[in-house]
Amino acid sequence: MAKVQPKAKPDYNVFIVEEREGQDPFWLKIGAAWANKDEKGFNIVLQALPLSGRLVLREYKEPEKS
Repeated sequence: MAKVQPKAKPDYNVFIVEEREGQDPFWLKIGAAWANKDEKGFNIVLQALPLSGRLVLREYKEPEKS
């Protein structure tokens, strides 16, 4: 199977969000998503699988440099 080479910067980051009692939710980035050319779907690349079943896509932002 050929590897798909998406464009350099993704359109969205993919996160799992863990709700925590008495604390702010914990957001963990687990991948990225690119819109299809026809704008009717997405290619999603995950580096981990969520256990909660909840994925959140947020617009891509450049990582902050430390």
